[in-house]
Amino acid sequence: MADSKYIVIDHESSNDLGNVSIAPEVLEVVLGIAASQVAGVDQMHGTLTNNLNSLLGRSTRGKGVVVSYSADQSQLVADVYVYLKYGSSVPKVALDLQKTLKQQLQLMTNMEMMAVNIHVVGLLASKENNIASAQ
Repeated sequence: MADSKYIVIDHESSNDLGNVSIAPEVLEVVLGIAASQVAGVDQMHGTLTNNLNSLLGRSTRGKGVVVSYSADQSQLVADVYVYLKYGSSVPKVALDLQKTLKQQLQLMTNMEMMAVNIHVVGLLASKENNIASAQ
Protein backbone atom coordinates (compact mmCIF):
# COMPACT_ATOMS: atom_id res chain seq x y z
CA MET A 1 0.00 0.00 0.00
CA ALA A 2 1.35 3.41 -0.95
CA ASP A 3 1.87 6.01 1.73
CA SER A 4 -0.69 8.84 1.55
CA LYS A 5 2.01 11.39 0.71
CA TYR A 6 2.75 9.56 -2.53
CA ILE A 7 0.75 10.16 -5.69
CA VAL A 8 -0.63 7.02 -7.32
CA ILE A 9 -0.48 6.97 -11.11
CA ASP A 10 -3.70 5.77 -12.71
CA HIS A 11 -3.13 3.25 -15.47
CA GLU A 12 -5.23 3.47 -18.62
CA SER A 13 -5.66 -0.28 -18.57
CA SER A 14 -5.93 -2.46 -15.50
CA ASN A 15 -2.61 -3.67 -14.21
CA ASP A 16 -2.41 -6.92 -12.29
CA LEU A 17 1.19 -6.24 -11.30
CA GLY A 18 0.44 -3.56 -8.70
CA ASN A 19 0.35 0.21 -8.27
CA VAL A 20 2.90 2.82 -9.26
CA SER A 21 3.27 5.78 -6.92
CA ILE A 22 5.48 8.84 -7.16
CA ALA A 23 6.70 11.15 -4.41
CA PRO A 24 5.75 14.81 -4.98
CA GLU A 25 9.47 15.67 -4.85
CA VAL A 26 10.00 13.63 -8.03
CA LEU A 27 7.35 15.68 -9.82
CA GLU A 28 9.04 18.85 -8.54
CA VAL A 29 12.34 17.70 -10.05
CA VAL A 30 10.69 16.92 -13.40
CA LEU A 31 9.00 20.32 -13.48
CA GLY A 32 12.11 22.15 -12.22
CA ILE A 33 14.30 20.75 -14.98
CA ALA A 34 11.68 21.50 -17.64
CA ALA A 35 11.16 25.05 -16.34
CA SER A 36 14.87 25.87 -16.35
CA GLN A 37 15.02 24.97 -20.06
CA VAL A 38 12.29 27.41 -21.16
CA ALA A 39 13.61 30.42 -23.10
CA GLY A 40 13.50 33.56 -20.97
CA VAL A 41 13.95 31.80 -17.62
CA ASP A 42 17.19 32.87 -15.95
CA GLN A 43 16.98 30.73 -12.82
CA MET A 44 14.61 29.17 -10.36
CA HIS A 45 13.89 30.79 -7.00
CA GLY A 46 14.89 28.60 -4.10
CA THR A 47 14.64 28.53 -0.35
CA LEU A 48 17.45 29.32 2.06
CA THR A 49 18.27 25.61 2.21
CA ASN A 50 18.47 25.44 -1.61
CA ASN A 51 20.79 28.46 -1.66
CA LEU A 52 23.08 26.96 1.01
CA ASN A 53 23.22 23.69 -0.92
CA SER A 54 24.19 25.62 -4.07
CA LEU A 55 27.04 27.29 -2.18
CA LEU A 56 28.24 23.84 -1.10
CA GLY A 57 28.16 22.62 -4.70
CA ARG A 58 25.04 20.49 -4.42
CA SER A 59 22.41 20.96 -7.09
CA THR A 60 18.74 20.98 -6.21
CA ARG A 61 16.73 20.18 -9.33
CA GLY A 62 13.31 20.74 -7.75
CA LYS A 63 14.24 24.24 -6.62
CA GLY A 64 11.47 26.78 -7.15
CA VAL A 65 8.66 24.25 -7.66
CA VAL A 66 5.98 23.21 -5.16
CA VAL A 67 3.51 20.47 -6.13
CA SER A 68 0.31 20.13 -4.12
CA TYR A 69 -3.25 18.90 -4.41
CA SER A 70 -6.20 21.14 -5.29
CA ALA A 71 -8.61 22.13 -2.49
CA ASP A 72 -10.79 19.07 -3.12
CA GLN A 73 -7.70 16.77 -3.14
CA SER A 74 -8.52 15.45 -6.62
CA GLN A 75 -6.04 17.21 -8.91
CA LEU A 76 -2.45 18.40 -8.88
CA VAL A 77 -1.42 22.05 -8.78
CA ALA A 78 2.12 23.34 -9.32
CA ASP A 79 3.45 26.66 -8.08
CA VAL A 80 6.60 27.69 -9.94
CA TYR A 81 8.84 30.52 -8.69
CA VAL A 82 11.21 31.91 -11.33
CA TYR A 83 13.57 34.75 -12.15
CA LEU A 84 13.26 35.83 -15.77
CA LYS A 85 15.92 37.32 -18.01
CA TYR A 86 15.68 41.09 -18.29
CA GLY A 87 14.04 42.03 -21.59
CA SER A 88 11.89 38.90 -21.77
CA SER A 89 8.17 39.22 -22.33
CA VAL A 90 6.74 38.18 -18.96
CA PRO A 91 3.33 37.04 -20.29
CA LYS A 92 4.93 35.07 -23.15
CA VAL A 93 7.48 33.30 -20.94
CA ALA A 94 4.82 32.55 -18.31
CA LEU A 95 2.54 31.02 -20.94
CA ASP A 96 5.44 29.01 -22.40
CA LEU A 97 6.23 27.75 -18.89
CA GLN A 98 2.65 26.69 -18.27
CA LYS A 99 2.39 24.84 -21.59
CA THR A 100 5.81 23.20 -21.30
CA LEU A 101 5.33 22.02 -17.72
CA LYS A 102 1.88 20.57 -18.33
CA GLN A 103 3.15 18.78 -21.44
CA GLN A 104 6.30 17.46 -19.75
CA LEU A 105 4.38 16.05 -16.79
CA GLN A 106 1.88 14.43 -19.15
CA LEU A 107 4.69 12.83 -21.18
CA MET A 108 6.65 11.50 -18.23
CA THR A 109 3.88 10.41 -15.85
CA ASN A 110 0.63 10.37 -17.84
CA MET A 111 -0.79 12.74 -15.20
CA GLU A 112 -2.75 15.93 -15.78
CA MET A 113 -2.13 19.18 -13.89
CA MET A 114 -5.17 21.22 -12.93
CA ALA A 115 -3.10 24.40 -12.83
CA VAL A 116 0.47 25.63 -13.19
CA ASN A 117 0.77 28.91 -11.30
CA ILE A 118 3.77 30.99 -12.36
CA HIS A 119 5.24 33.41 -9.81
CA VAL A 120 7.78 35.79 -11.34
CA VAL A 121 10.04 36.66 -8.41
CA GLY A 122 12.26 39.06 -10.32
CA LEU A 123 14.10 40.00 -13.48
CA LEU A 124 17.84 39.46 -13.78
CA ALA A 125 20.12 41.29 -16.20
CA SER A 126 22.69 39.14 -17.94
CA LYS A 127 26.28 39.35 -16.73
CA GLU A 128 27.46 40.55 -20.15
CA ASN A 129 25.08 43.53 -19.96
CA ASN A 130 26.27 44.39 -16.45
CA ILE A 131 29.93 44.34 -17.54
CA ALA A 132 29.25 46.44 -20.66
CA SER A 133 27.28 49.06 -18.73
CA ALA A 134 30.00 49.31 -16.05
CA GLN A 135 32.66 50.26 -18.65
